[in-house]
Amino acid sequence: MTRILGVLGLLVVLYTALIASDPNAGKPDNLISVANLQGRYGVVTLGAALVIIVGGIDLSLGAVVGCAAVLFGILMNDGVHPYAAVPLVILFGALVGFTNGLLITRLKVQPFLVTLCGMFIFRGVAQLLAQPMRGTVGMTSVIEAHREFNDPLRTLRYLLIGKAPTDGELLFPAQFILLIILAGVVGFFLHRTAYGRYWYAIGHSELAAKYAGVNVNRQRVSVYVVCSALGSLGGILLFLDAPSLQSNNAGYTWELYAILGAVLGGCSLRGGEGTAVGMVLGAMVLPVLENLVNFRGDKSDVIPVVIGLTLLFGAIVDELIRQRSRVHR
Repeated sequence: MTRILGVLGLLVVLYTALIASDPNAGKPDNLISVANLQGRYGVVTLGAALVIIVGGIDLSLGAVVGCAAVLFGILMNDGVHPYAAVPLVILFGALVGFTNGLLITRLKVQPFLVTLCGMFIFRGVAQLLAQPMRGTVGMTSVIEAHREFNDPLRTLRYLLIGKAPTDGELLFPAQFILLIILAGVVGFFLHRTAYGRYWYAIGHSELAAKYAGVNVNRQRVSVYVVCSALGSLGGILLFLDAPSLQSNNAGYTWELYAILGAVLGGCSLRGGEGTAVGMVLGAMVLPVLENLVNFRGDKSDVIPVVIGLTLLFGAIVDELIRQRSRVHR
């Protein structure tokens, strides 16, 4: 609760500073744009946070986002209907998570190493897929190749992004609404079902969870499946929102944004802690900060510094809490 109140206070300060920085910053169109970005980052943050809760890490998440975005465009260029391409891309993400989970649970390879390798693999796969299109994918090229996809794509963009089907103007923060819905589902599983209790137990102590009869391997694999599936959904949102994407940088550093949001929201890097409300609030911080930096005219180089310091601070706090708990035992 303390961490949630802390990040809530931070958001109040950031929004106040944002609105005070420029008369245009407080206008509805800018706030809706920020909320949409918060939603997109938040969807990926949910997956990263679940993995962190069970004591894992996923460094391939950003690459999965980029690869999914490229795959979505390639499938439609090859004639797959947009409504069919969406579940296929999410299935791709689920298979990636399933593979990561098996390597971690069956072969006992460290999650850091498995997902680090996955980051390089899927960055490369995205570039290979986009080679016939010179490394660039986007709605424009898809519609030029398949005029019949124009209406379905614009409908998807309206429902998932909130942009008008006619002129593409941003009307409402559909991505943030999607985040709230998904966070509600995640919160239900975490706090109202046995699965959530299993995940927290595994994060606190894998050995104790095993003795309690929890199938640790199955639960951990399922969490990695959910994480990468949400990453693929993030890739679909990225594709629908951007005019075009470069395969070499789509989703770049998103894994760090997701981990940052999870840590800010109260997830312990040692596992066993985290709430759905905290995940949403944590994911909201960075887009507001980025928008504030832009309106103030500051260099965006400050963003990586903030990410690094925040993650370091989170690691230090986790270690201090662990040492304090040992003393009280």
